[in-house]
Formats: sequence, C-alpha cells, structure tokens
Amino acid sequence: MTAEYLYLTTIGRVSGEPREIEIWFTEDTGRYYVIAELRERARWVQNLRADPGVRVRVADRSFAACARVVDAAAEPALHRAARRRSEAKYGWGDGLVVELAPSAG
Repeated sequence: MTAEYLYLTTIGRVSGEPREIEIWFTEDTGRYYVIAELRERARWVQNLRADPGVRVRVADRSFAACARVVDAAAEPALHRAARRRSEAKYGWGDGLVVELAPSAG
C-alpha cells in the first residue's frame, strides 16, 4: 500500500527549531513532490526558502533532503507533471509545487 502522507521537517527561519508538517505527496524518479496550497504564504515554504536542508519521513523511511520550489515558468513540464500526479492521487493539485530531492549519502 502506498503511503498517503509525507512528514516534512523544516527548520524555523525565526526560531531555529524543527517544524514538522503532515502533507500529501507524490513521487517520481526518486524525488518527492508536495504542493503548498497557501503558496509563498505557507510558513513551511518560507522556512525551506531560508534553509533548503529538510528531513522527510514516508512510511518507515526517513532521510535528509534538499527542498526547492519548482519554477512553473522555467520548468513547465515538471510543474505540470507534479500537479497532475497530485490530482490523480488526491483529486487536488492547485498550489506551489515543491520538490524534495533525497541527499546523497
């Protein structure tokens, strides 16, 4: 069975403390994609913009990752594909697309 949620831990840009959220996700070619409904207003997006080094937990797997916002203008195919996967899995995919790439090692 595929996991429904991903747990994303960012470091608070003001507090310096870890902040964990539960969020819907999709996966493609070893990378994970989450969508911020509140776009740039989402605090977790603001946190990862300040420090892209994040922790990810999916089912029984936990790992370090590098987070980045997918630029819809610069990478339209990737942006569309991530939204389509979310729409297929959850029936929703509107928002800011964030890619989580597992760190090497």
